Amino acid sequence: MREQNESTPDVEPVTGAYALGERPAGQLPPAVEIDPNDPPWGVIAALLTWFGSVVLLYVVPIFFLIPYVMYKGANGGVNPAGLLEDKTAIFLAVLSTLPVHILTLGGVWALVTRFGKRPFWRTLGWSWSRRVGFWTSAGLAVLLLAAGLAFTKLVGGEATDLDKVIQNSAASRITLALLAALTAPLVEELVYRGVLYPAMQRAAGMFWAVLIVAVLFTLPHVPQYMKNIGVIIVVFTLSLTLTLVRAFTGKLLPCFVMHMVFNGIQSVLILVGPYVDQTVPEVEHKAPALAALVQNFAHHLF
Repeated sequence: MREQNESTPDVEPVTGAYALGERPAGQLPPAVEIDPNDPPWGVIAALLTWFGSVVLLYVVPIFFLIPYVMYKGANGGVNPAGLLEDKTAIFLAVLSTLPVHILTLGGVWALVTRFGKRPFWRTLGWSWSRRVGFWTSAGLAVLLLAAGLAFTKLVGGEATDLDKVIQNSAASRITLALLAALTAPLVEELVYRGVLYPAMQRAAGMFWAVLIVAVLFTLPHVPQYMKNIGVIIVVFTLSLTLTLVRAFTGKLLPCFVMHMVFNGIQSVLILVGPYVDQTVPEVEHKAPALAALVQNFAHHLF
């Protein structure tokens, strides 16, 4: 009997209709071994999935803002500078992140499963590693967060667009915290460590794949954090660590738990921050550069 090691995928027993030699059209039988490091998609498809997820971050909010900005324009005009402080406009821009995540998840599912013809979670390597389980993943996230907060405190920097969102209204703050803790870690791990990394690793090797994925993860965060280089460095470090965990374990679930704990703790601090009168830390959350988005949109529409 073959000894199962870290790189050997789990093989499910053949049962039910499969045992009778039947299976749904286009479906792989459970006994087929799937290597998450050898995905059935290439670098171009992976990059298009990443690019699509970034484009959605800037396109979808426009459709949320159009009705409100037109309403404002019909009732006295739109002042782009004033719109930056408009609680409704900022809330709509934050809320638009939810359909962005849903659409991105749909795109990832279509690529990974080829519209239902392949298993989703097994193909992505959604399982635990023998070396990195839940508590190790959570512990690494806490260490990363503590180090990141200490580093940003030491480096300092100006307030970012995300600070403005957090301070704008309770509705925007709560919505942002929930999205950052619940949907952002899942969608981002599926795109970056689930789809992008294995395709890059097969084409360019582990070193370049880790570096490229870490950079591509950081790039969409730069517009909202461009006034604070310390936060950008922390985001890059987080991405680098998550991608290294994916590279050395071959599993995606530890990355998701690390990301969720990292964002979740910060989301809790954002929610309780106004009540304990403390400085709220930055959340790693790939929302659009909201202030610039609202201002530019209003400027070009009116």
